[in-house]
Amino acid sequence: MARYIYQYPNWPHFTWDEQDMQLLLGKVRHLQGKLLGQMSTVGFSLKEETNLTTLTLDVLKSSEIEGEILNYDQVRSSIARKLGLEYAGMVYADRNVEGVVEMMLDATQNYRKPLDDERLFGWHAALFPLGRSGMYKIDVAKYRTGEMQVVSGAMGREKVHYVAPSPDQVPREMDEFLAWFNDENKLDLVLKSAIAHFWFIIIHPFDDGNGRMARALSDLLLARSDDTSQRFYSLSSQILVERKTYYEVLQKAQSSDGDITAWLEWYLNCLYRALQSTETTIENVLHKADFWDRHKETELNARQRLMLNKLFDGFDGKLTSSKWAKITRSSSDTALRDIQDLIAKGVLLRKEAQGGRSTNYELV
Repeated sequence: MARYIYQYPNWPHFTWDEQDMQLLLGKVRHLQGKLLGQMSTVGFSLKEETNLTTLTLDVLKSSEIEGEILNYDQVRSSIARKLGLEYAGMVYADRNVEGVVEMMLDATQNYRKPLDDERLFGWHAALFPLGRSGMYKIDVAKYRTGEMQVVSGAMGREKVHYVAPSPDQVPREMDEFLAWFNDENKLDLVLKSAIAHFWFIIIHPFDDGNGRMARALSDLLLARSDDTSQRFYSLSSQILVERKTYYEVLQKAQSSDGDITAWLEWYLNCLYRALQSTETTIENVLHKADFWDRHKETELNARQRLMLNKLFDGFDGKLTSSKWAKITRSSSDTALRDIQDLIAKGVLLRKEAQGGRSTNYELV
């Protein structure tokens, strides 16, 4: 009796609930279009900033899903340098950071290029520049030559979650996968990104790095679906939030008989939530840009600029004159003068707290 999806005679012909999928795809595509429309109205520097931030998050979060914490400044600097952007405070990045960044940028910036095993081997070599995964020497830039199991638990009490196809099957499995990936089939590209992610994980073609590479393949196809190399939303960030369910749904689907409706449903809903959280971020970015545009002639001192930016970037709690004084390292009198000046200029509103407690202020 078959234990895993690839052991069924109909492998790799996946099935799903078409009606269910069309509804979900409609929702995702609508929000995708809305976001791209919003981003097309913003200025070049704002687009660049959003793209840089999204790519940085994608690299950081995809690694974090695997338990690897990378340095934010190194990742951001590495991406900026490779995209030809310069900004103050750029730092030198470690070789392993450079490698993950190279893979992600190749996937998202060269999204129209066909995928072949040489390109995948390049990604793998970039992920493991020293030929090791932690303490262990691994096969790098080639398909695995050993058996592959996904296990968890303490040594001696391991639990086997999944056994991948045997190494002698991998080249044939990958030929079929790559032919499908490069084929201009009539599949919606968002749906294709979900299937590619799952199919690649099932084959588990490499000794290590399969999860990160599967997410890079998703990003490549999502860039194709948007038809732009500029990234404004991060699927990996949302997968990290829902990591427990991600692994649970994958585990269920890998033991199915070919029906992957549950996986596709989860993936599309996860992508929808990623788009929703980006929509909020973009609205804030646009609101902030609009504010500074309206106040470009308003005379403001450095303390006022600092505090106004803080209010836009998610100020913790209510703004009071004592918090103003503490953050700007100024006296209570100076803080109050700064605030009253902004009220007079129509930037801040005075709010009386209920019960006669301290007064607080918010943006008009």
